[in-house]
Amino acid sequence: MKVVIFDCEHEKELENEINIFLEKNVKIIDIKYQISNFFAANEQIYSYSAMILYENE
Repeated sequence: MKVVIFDCEHEKELENEINIFLEKNVKIIDIKYQISNFFAANEQIYSYSAMILYENE
């Protein structure tokens, strides 16, 4: 079993990165998704992340 982690500031960017990864010949075991936000220098920043557990086929 292997793990890959994606972390992006925009949900569409995360979606694109995951779709590119899914084009590989892998067997997906599980996907965990998370959104978090925080303030830095009076700016609200979002973090969209996903962890994919997979095996090579």
